[in-house]
Amino acid sequence: MPRALWLLVIGMAVNVTGSSLLWPLNSIYIHDHLGKSLTVAGFILMLNSGASVIGNLIGGALYDKLGGYLSILLGISLTALSLLGLTIWNAWGAYCFFFTLSGFGSGIIYPSMYAMAGNVWPEGGRKAFNSIYVAQNAGVALGSAIGGVIASYSFTWIFISNTFMYVIFFFIALVSYKNIQVQPSMPNAAESRRKQKGSQRNPALYALAILGFGYLLCWICYVQWQATISTHTQELNIPLAQYSLLWAVNGGLIVFGQPLISLFTKKICPSVKMQMLIGMVIFIVSFLIVGQAEMFAGFLAAMLILTIGEMLVWPAVPTIADKLAPKGKEGFFQGIINSTATGGRMIGPLLGGYLVDVNGIGLLVPVLVFLLLLGMIAAYFYDVPLKAGKVKVAKS
Repeated sequence: MPRALWLLVIGMAVNVTGSSLLWPLNSIYIHDHLGKSLTVAGFILMLNSGASVIGNLIGGALYDKLGGYLSILLGISLTALSLLGLTIWNAWGAYCFFFTLSGFGSGIIYPSMYAMAGNVWPEGGRKAFNSIYVAQNAGVALGSAIGGVIASYSFTWIFISNTFMYVIFFFIALVSYKNIQVQPSMPNAAESRRKQKGSQRNPALYALAILGFGYLLCWICYVQWQATISTHTQELNIPLAQYSLLWAVNGGLIVFGQPLISLFTKKICPSVKMQMLIGMVIFIVSFLIVGQAEMFAGFLAAMLILTIGEMLVWPAVPTIADKLAPKGKEGFFQGIINSTATGGRMIGPLLGGYLVDVNGIGLLVPVLVFLLLLGMIAAYFYDVPLKAGKVKVAKS
């Protein structure tokens, strides 16, 4: 793995460690400490994710125009300032504003990180994106493991710690990423003419849209672990530290389970498309277990199964987006696919909060299974426009 990719991996790990101190606990903070309903909590999480969608689109465009270095620094700066604001003012109104702003700032960061990873190691295929994914989850494991402990003392210390991690990330990016700057590559004249004729661009965009729809549905379901399932565990009197431990297990399994997943993908599903479909089936099994769980052991089993599914699905989607992207549009395509994931994180808490407020966890699970089945249909048919347009995508 190239040195430049290692620097991106380290930065991503620090970034996600900071954010993981807070994001698994947001619904609990809004519901239990600020006294708002789950529907209101879902609405605030939706605002954060909506701002992140805009940030993803802007971040992808900035990458294509300015490169990753300046885009990442801008995103980190906005996020750090918003977290500093949360540290000083975290009552209801201020929380809504600064939490939304943090979503916008963090959204700018991710398309550039993924696009840079694909550009610094293009021959790595899915391995480049898998390394960024593993770094994210190492951050999830570390941040979640200590976040619940810190929150049991004071949520203010969560905000302080989160701000500190983004300051560290800023200096890593400032010192290291300028040297690995990947200049935006402009398409040549022949490629521009092909785009104008629509011979390549439209099929790839249609395929990306179908893929993104399935990705969005998966995230609507996955985010319930941070929104409705988190508060459901509290109603079952499962300690906050144990809920945070679930995310530590999630991140730890992703980091240390990579050799097994690598062997599985090589032997069972060398196709990235098959990898996605199997992962979605595993998601369904996980949520069926959640619907029956009443003790910590049940949620732990569901989380272990969920983690195996996400290890297959999450790295596959940006890999396909990178292969679909025309030259010079890598940032734009990563911005689109990241925005669909964020859209799922935006819609999921509000939808899940409403369903649980109306009829409890018993209504939520069948809806999630239905959405995942729709996601599987989208994942299966995403490449139909490519076949119709006779567009070849490099195998990964």
